Amino acid sequence: MRYSAEHKQETRTRVIAAAGQVFRKEGYGGAGIDALTKAAGVTNGAFYGHFKSKGEAFRTAVLTGLEELRRGIAELKANQPKDWLATFVGYYLGYKRTCELGESCALPSLSPDVMRADDETRSAYTAEIKRLVEDVAAGLPEQKTQGQSERRRGDQAILLLAMLSGGVTLARAVSDPALSERIADVVTQAALTAMEPGN
Repeated sequence: MRYSAEHKQETRTRVIAAAGQVFRKEGYGGAGIDALTKAAGVTNGAFYGHFKSKGEAFRTAVLTGLEELRRGIAELKANQPKDWLATFVGYYLGYKRTCELGESCALPSLSPDVMRADDETRSAYTAEIKRLVEDVAAGLPEQKTQGQSERRRGDQAILLLAMLSGGVTLARAVSDPALSERIADVVTQAALTAMEPGN
């Protein structure tokens, strides 16, 4: 039986979404093909019809996750140009810290496995991180002094992403909910302060 191009694309989208959730929850090493196909509701044959390997599925899930983050930031910047940053930080250290691990942000949940991935995955990740940094930098508050360099804005974007990702990682890893909340509060204040004009 032949499937339409639309059906194939829907299946691919479903497999990528399921793979992203499984890789976030189980890590690359803990996520077997059976777990990926079961989560997506497809057969092994259907999985391999979309991806040559588990590694390719992982790379696609990572890039899709980072693209979702970039799109979310772009939407916030468009809808709340004056206070997108505070909303983003609050959401990231609030909901994205407490949601199911399978729904968490790709940045903290998949980056550790990218460190151990093949060169193709790491190169693709690097390119996507550069795009993410550029997009965040473009939306940071204007500095009081004119002539803020593009590099300085990029450095601030890197700092923000590292603080949020690291903060979520620590807050998720501890078993004490009060400590998790404290970590989130401390990182929220530090991130917003660091992004203020003049810092």
